[in-house]
Amino acid sequence: MRHKLSSREKCALPEGPAEGGVTEAQERAEVEAIARTILAGFDKHYRLFRHISANAKRRFEQADWSAAQEASRSRIRMYDQRVVEAVAEVSGRFPRAAVDGSLWPRIKIAFIGLLYDHSQPECAETFYNSVACGVLNREYYHNTYIFWRPAISLDHIEGAEPTYRVYYPPRAGLRRCLLEILSDFGLECRFEDLRRDLRYLLEAFAQAPLGGGRHHPNHQLQVLSSLFFRGKAAYVVGREINGDDERPFAVPILHNDDHRLYLDAFLHQPRELAILFSFSRAYFMVDMEVPSAYVNFLHAVLPRKPLQEIYSMLGLHKQSKTMFYRDLQHHLKHSTDNFIIAPGIRGMVMLVFTLPSFPFVFKVIRDTFEKPKDLSRAVVKEKYLLVKSHDRAGRLADTLEYSHVALPRDRIDPALLTELEARCASSLEFDGDRVVIAHLYIEKRMSPLNEYLSGASDARRRHAIDEFGRAIRDLAGANIFPGDMMLKNFGVTRHLRVVFYDYDEIRYLTECNFRHIPPAPSPADELLSQPWYSVGPDDVFPEQFAEFFFSDPESRRLFYRNHRALIDPDFWIGMKRRILSGDQPDVIPYPEAVRFCVRFGPTVPDQAAPASS
Repeated sequence: MRHKLSSREKCALPEGPAEGGVTEAQERAEVEAIARTILAGFDKHYRLFRHISANAKRRFEQADWSAAQEASRSRIRMYDQRVVEAVAEVSGRFPRAAVDGSLWPRIKIAFIGLLYDHSQPECAETFYNSVACGVLNREYYHNTYIFWRPAISLDHIEGAEPTYRVYYPPRAGLRRCLLEILSDFGLECRFEDLRRDLRYLLEAFAQAPLGGGRHHPNHQLQVLSSLFFRGKAAYVVGREINGDDERPFAVPILHNDDHRLYLDAFLHQPRELAILFSFSRAYFMVDMEVPSAYVNFLHAVLPRKPLQEIYSMLGLHKQSKTMFYRDLQHHLKHSTDNFIIAPGIRGMVMLVFTLPSFPFVFKVIRDTFEKPKDLSRAVVKEKYLLVKSHDRAGRLADTLEYSHVALPRDRIDPALLTELEARCASSLEFDGDRVVIAHLYIEKRMSPLNEYLSGASDARRRHAIDEFGRAIRDLAGANIFPGDMMLKNFGVTRHLRVVFYDYDEIRYLTECNFRHIPPAPSPADELLSQPWYSVGPDDVFPEQFAEFFFSDPESRRLFYRNHRALIDPDFWIGMKRRILSGDQPDVIPYPEAVRFCVRFGPTVPDQAAPASS
């Protein structure tokens, strides 16, 4: 392996000719130019990222929900587009960078120097890694010239504007502070009844007093300067400090049918906030000059939420991938257990394995799929991209997608290695003591629903069965038809929510043709192995769902109690018609019981019903 020069050694190099007749001064200029080109590529990316995020406020004000969905999809794609542009520019202007690896330690040092006063240094480092790997045309795991760990401290990075604003109830009164908070966001929409909403909010604060119910000298409300936009809602996110007590809170703002605004709830319980920021939901649109400051604020109020997951929820999923990979490498260094085949029913499309001490599963596409699966590798990738780009409605697990992941061979259980070689040989490469997987999906590990139900108490069983039905309903409302709805394809989270995680047959609900099963011409026809009616490629028969859901009568009875409509074709036909008409329902990401309209009831006789009810 080539010796990497330290910065002291580089400074000591003579100004004579370098390799290929290039002088040291010329090489230094080239190195600095490459570093500046990469940073310019990142700055362009983040400028566009921030622009599309900041415009979420205008889309919310105009209730332009279709534009909001398209903006979300566009923002996910833009990172890879900017990387391709930067790789092309570096390769075109500096062809030596693609063939001379010795340049890259110096490029990296020059790049670090450019980040000293940068507002997004951690994201710029990730962008550098992406460009370096693209230019060198070599696998990520093999590159010794990238940021394996952050080089710039993220503490106390200051932007032009403060990350959060502070309001003091002892000085101005709580009601005045809450009014100022809402006014400072400058929403150009009228509220339906702001006086009523403030009364609701004051009552919610009074029912859960902090600091013993009195104003301590340090009593303050710290509120992040940008609203958090997702779906049809905007969220005020902050924390209250009073004496020795501290609590986070979020206040959702919604539109009514007349496009007037109203406050819908006061979310402050840890479980409510954890579900709001869940890995199974779409990314927020947030205007952040200093993303690390937002992440640090959120991590302080959501301490159980990993940093990489917070970056992902803010739309910075590439930074999330970088941090996850670092966490994985750190965990491997400080653990001794082996990767094993994931327990449960084996999949026909994915080979799934896990590291028991690490709360994730790793999924590799099989070389060939077992019958009746009739898919290609490209189609499977498209399905996972669909999930990444769509509103996951709190019911689809987010995934991290990687290329060329190197795992230590001695940490792979022999049975798993044998299975990988037999089922995924095209994705496998051996490099000394490492096994390199060409393409890999990583998801949060959950208890498969079928296994969870087999050991659950009666109360938890009833809850999980109801959650299963709610998950299918929520997905339908988000224009998602899961396809294969067997229990093994759903998981139970630590908050006992049911989430779908098998995507090879997922599709838009509006692409399906939901049909009633026609009556059989005769009783004998019902006994035939083949249906007596025609079946097109997009046809779906909901009356058949029952056999996929529950075989035992008691579970089926519990399911039918609240969700019998799911085996009625008219439910699906009606949902499809509603979505096609543009009336796509929004899934409320918090319990119905905490909504102000439920807790306090309408106080105005002609109050319009919430659009999202």
